[in-house]
Amino acid sequence: MKNKEKIRNLLIQFIKFGIVGGINTVLSYLITNGCYYLLDLHEQISNLVAFLITVYISFTLNSKFVFNENEENRNYWKSLLKVYASYSITGLFLTAILLYIEEELIGIPHYIATLMNLIVTVPINFILNKFWAYKDKNVKR
Repeated sequence: MKNKEKIRNLLIQFIKFGIVGGINTVLSYLITNGCYYLLDLHEQISNLVAFLITVYISFTLNSKFVFNENEENRNYWKSLLKVYASYSITGLFLTAILLYIEEELIGIPHYIATLMNLIVTVPINFILNKFWAYKDKNVKR
C-alpha cells in the first residue's frame, strides 16, 4: 500500500507542477514574445526578462500549491536562490543555447523555437525542483 500511495502522491504532485508550469509557460511565452516583438528587445534579453518574472511566480505557486512548503520551517532566501539556480540551468542557460542554435544556426522562428524548448526544459525543471530546490532537511512533508 505504501508504494501505491507514494506513486499516487508523486503523480498528483507532478500534475500540480504541470498546472503551475502551464501558467508560467503561458506567461513566459507572452512576456518573451511581447518583449521581443513589441519592445524590440533582443531575444536573449526578452528571455531574461521572462525568466526573472516567471521564476518568482513559479517559486511562490510551487511552494504553496505543489511542494507544500512550511514557511515557518524554511529559509526563504535559501529556497528562493535554489529555485533560481535550478531554473537557471534550464530556463536561462539551456534555453539561451537552444535559442541560438534554433534561431541563428537553423533559422527557426522565435515563436516556434520557444515552444520547442519546453519539451526539453519542463521535465528537467521538475526533477531539479523535486529533488533539490525544494528538498530541505528541516522541512517535514
